[in-house]
Amino acid sequence: MTWTFTDDVDAFLDAAGGSLAARPAENTLTLTVTAALRRHGPHAFTEQAPVLGWWSRADGGVAGTLVRTPPHPAVLNGLVPEAVGPLMAALPITGVNADRATAEAVAAHWPGHRVDEEQRLYRLGELIPPSPAPGGRARAATPADRELLLRWLHAFAADIGQPAGHPERAVEERTAEGRLTLWEDGGVPVSMAGVSPRIAGTVRVAPVYTPQEHRGRGYAAAVTAEVSRAAREAGADEVLLFADLANPTSNGVYVRIGYRAVSDRLLISAEGTARPRPLSPG
Repeated sequence: MTWTFTDDVDAFLDAAGGSLAARPAENTLTLTVTAALRRHGPHAFTEQAPVLGWWSRADGGVAGTLVRTPPHPAVLNGLVPEAVGPLMAALPITGVNADRATAEAVAAHWPGHRVDEEQRLYRLGELIPPSPAPGGRARAATPADRELLLRWLHAFAADIGQPAGHPERAVEERTAEGRLTLWEDGGVPVSMAGVSPRIAGTVRVAPVYTPQEHRGRGYAAAVTAEVSRAAREAGADEVLLFADLANPTSNGVYVRIGYRAVSDRLLISAEGTARPRPLSPG
């Protein structure tokens, strides 16, 4: 039983891709991060090379993965308990994004730690249209919306305390591929939602953003329901999203339109480290 590390995303997916695809909901973040690395190269998120790893059982099967794109925290998935100690000994990890049990096992190796964020993964069950429905309608975002979309992506990143990443690239790709949707009321854009590419039959809704002046009117629920419906009708087996558990409003919105909890993830840091930058690839 051992860890293997590489910076080659193809080598990583050759070894661990089958294990990840077998549980696509739980592994959605790793699947979208590695898809972005494969599409845009090793510097898709940062100038530093990624660190990709998998824990092999005695029979050669994969029993856990790591994806780290510094300075973002290491994303851990499916680790068996005995893999945590060797991982901490092998890599200088100071922050992780992991399921609750794995995060707590990692934290046991740090004299002090803090919880930076608690996230809940949701899966769409029966879609429930918002009631009462807000005014307006959905439409696909186009390249003509570029300046608005860039402003909103920067504002969304500021709201959640993340760097904006590559908003120009995100707007270009998502509008070309029909993966950004606007809700308009009276011809004025008031909210937006995006979706990830479909990977292993799953699509993840992200980001969802409504400017402050338009909040509280049901627009976020409406645009989220619309992109969720469209993803399912386009053939997605599962439609997923993450929500920050510190935001009861957004969690309540998603539950009311039919999303059901799958699992929780914690972002934790070793004591004395800077607050990590969560990943929101799409």
